Amino acid sequence: MNQTSVVTGAGSGVGRAVALALAQQGWHVALVGRRAAALAETAQLAGPAADRLLPCPCDIGDPAAVSRMAERVLEELGGVEVLVNAAGTNTPRRSLAELAPADYHAMMNTNLNGAFYCVQAFLPGMRARGSGTIVNIVSDAGKLASPKAGPAYVMSKFGLAGLTQSINAEERGHGIRACAIFPGDIDTPLLDHRPAPPDAAARARMLRPEDVAACVLLAISLPPRVIVEEILVRPR
Repeated sequence: MNQTSVVTGAGSGVGRAVALALAQQGWHVALVGRRAAALAETAQLAGPAADRLLPCPCDIGDPAAVSRMAERVLEELGGVEVLVNAAGTNTPRRSLAELAPADYHAMMNTNLNGAFYCVQAFLPGMRARGSGTIVNIVSDAGKLASPKAGPAYVMSKFGLAGLTQSINAEERGHGIRACAIFPGDIDTPLLDHRPAPPDAAARARMLRPEDVAACVLLAISLPPRVIVEEILVRPR
């Protein structure tokens, strides 16, 4: 297997944990995120494996920026076997009564449109090679709406689940598989965007980013004949 991967949202949280786990497994990883300093910090945390990481600052909500990022990745790392869409955002003012159109569009661009742009950028190479795994980090809010998540976040995550199903429906004949991971509450910086951020005791009961990264490794490490289409993972 060509051990080259792309991870979005790699500057923090689940994306960072996935990128570090892949690097420790010997993968070359393109680190994608908006903040160059955060990507550099992820690379530093990789220690001796840092030479396998390629920081690629990119706003995935901008299709032209995604195209430029993909060109660089393919030029410097070659064919991409694994794409992990882990970028996600929310806003404190998230209820239907107060959600602003600008915040709605920003959320859809990061959580859904950006994943679609990245899939479109790397699918041709996967098709040509006849192999590839795409993992979309969704949320259990992509299974059932809740006021805690807010409508824009829920809509984006339902859409991301639909994108995953569509990849499997159309691309499995080309050797490509997709997995949607639906985590419950995770202790990440995204919690700081809640209207009332949880305290330390509540965070201690949540999933860790490394738990979700382990699910990603499972989805990509199984034999090519196997597709794990969905993983629902919650705190015990």
